[in-house]
Amino acid sequence: MDRKDIEKKVIENYQRDENMMILVFAQWCVNNDLNPESLYETAYPDQIKNPALKQSLELIVAKEESEHIPDQTVLSVLSLYGNDDLAYIVSEEIEKKSKKK
Repeated sequence: MDRKDIEKKVIENYQRDENMMILVFAQWCVNNDLNPESLYETAYPDQIKNPALKQSLELIVAKEESEHIPDQTVLSVLSLYGNDDLAYIVSEEIEKKSKKK
């Protein structure tokens, strides 16, 4: 593999992993009776039409069909990809949820 092929592969892997991060976020939202688009818009008002989020919304399942996604997992995945604003919004929702219990 030459340098260009390696760079292309790295970019493809990052994009695939980033899409997985968005899918984890969206499924976590559904599992917690939250609207992923609303939370995303709150964190990133300039990115309302995010194509990766739209694609992920087509892949999520009903919460009854989904595996449990721990709160810490979604926060870690968001932070790993530098989505600190979204992680902040998610942490606020987690705090609201814990106060209801």
